[in-house]
Amino acid sequence: MKMNLMVVVLVSFIFGASSAAAATSVAETPSPAPAPSAPEYVNLTQLLSVAGPFSTFLNYLQTTKLIDTFQNQANNTEEGITIFVPKDQAFSKPRASLSNLTQEQLKNLILFHALPHYYTLSDFRNLSHQNPIITFAGGPFSLNLTDNSGTIRIDSGWTSTKITSAVHAADPVAIYEIDKVLLPEAIFGTDIPPTPAPAPAPETPDADTKGGSDDSSLSPKASAGKSTSNSHKVISNLGVLASAIPLLSLL
Repeated sequence: MKMNLMVVVLVSFIFGASSAAAATSVAETPSPAPAPSAPEYVNLTQLLSVAGPFSTFLNYLQTTKLIDTFQNQANNTEEGITIFVPKDQAFSKPRASLSNLTQEQLKNLILFHALPHYYTLSDFRNLSHQNPIITFAGGPFSLNLTDNSGTIRIDSGWTSTKITSAVHAADPVAIYEIDKVLLPEAIFGTDIPPTPAPAPAPETPDADTKGGSDDSSLSPKASAGKSTSNSHKVISNLGVLASAIPLLSLL
């Protein structure tokens, strides 16, 4: 009887220890990490339609089919994209006409307004030390960037402008507003016309001239009047001298 009791106790002890070990093993098994959420899809057409006015630049993107190129770069690559977008009024008076460009040249000009990487405003400080910066158009289509105390200036040779505001700056897309169309030397050449000089200010008359104290400012009529007066004085003096001659002969 005692033997049976000991066997029961021993079996119970072994079973309890096995259960505790199994429970510990289950507790120590790490749960799988949650899968990373997919980045939010960025709709460039919607962004440029709401902000702006950027309708002219957006129209060029759509007619050249480059909206698809930019959209793919933004959502299907790890690099992202940075776009410099001119306002509508910038297209009204560019330094060179865009109407004579071929379709290929127009595409390169639009690609010239983008960098194939996402850059924040603070990134431009380091980027400015790596000039020239190759644009999305590649090859000879490059820009020079400068960071002057936080003001980012962009120089294409034909165009010198600056970033006036950040329209959208969240990885993977950065859109920055500029006030001029970027004209590449690779299309328009290196013979860059000088910037027109400002019109000279109208001259104001001097105080002496305005007061009429200088004889040189007299009109011909006034000068003639003055000469006539002097002639009358000479004739009068001669008359006095002639009347005095008989008197002298009597002396």
